[in-house]
Amino acid sequence: MRSFVRTVDTIAIVCAVLAAALVTAAVLVVTWMVLWRALGNSAYWEIEFAVYATVAAIFLGSPYCARTNGHVGVDLLSEYLPPRAKLAMAMAVAVLSLIVCLYLTVEGAGLALKAWHTGETTESLWRPAKWPFYATMPLGLGLTALQYVAELLRPRADAEGA
Repeated sequence: MRSFVRTVDTIAIVCAVLAAALVTAAVLVVTWMVLWRALGNSAYWEIEFAVYATVAAIFLGSPYCARTNGHVGVDLLSEYLPPRAKLAMAMAVAVLSLIVCLYLTVEGAGLALKAWHTGETTESLWRPAKWPFYATMPLGLGLTALQYVAELLRPRADAEGA
């Protein structure tokens, strides 16, 4: 069980690095676009690429966010609970989050598969395929669901290691 939790944590870190690379690429492309257009030139792909990279970074960064409790949360109530109740509340939130992530994974996979089968592209001049963009949703949220499974198992895995 400890090895499963460690593996999922490692996947979350890899996803975070990939998300950071995508954000960096988006920033560099937008910076290049501003300079390129300031020189009187034109391009047609950079805004769409930056949006796609940023959205992909959000979904792919989600497992790491779940791992580090980086999401927005209201913990006022849990701060006043005894340790056992606090743990029970954290487990309930993890189960609810797991269910939501699994649902969105299935819906996102359906969207990505439909776009792949129909050959759907964007309406821009660049016309990239939409399925890779859509596929980041089930990939990122599926891995986030896996991270929530690891979070549910973490107390037991920590007890095994102690």
